[in-house]
Amino acid sequence: MTAPKLMPLAIGLFAIGVLAIIAVFVLFATGHSDLPLWLNVAATYLPAIGLALGIIAVIRKARQKKS
Repeated sequence: MTAPKLMPLAIGLFAIGVLAIIAVFVLFATGHSDLPLWLNVAATYLPAIGLALGIIAVIRKARQKKS
């Protein structure tokens, strides 16, 4: 995947992960204790994956400009 195509994917994954984190906090604040596994996994891993892909995209774009 090229850097311009990778950045929107990274932003999307990060945004979905942040929304999952917000959902976890809201559900916990309203008294739900047994949250679905998929929500916990999304809140845990999607922001990190999105951030990592974003960093990779920025590095790849910077290296393309040097060449």
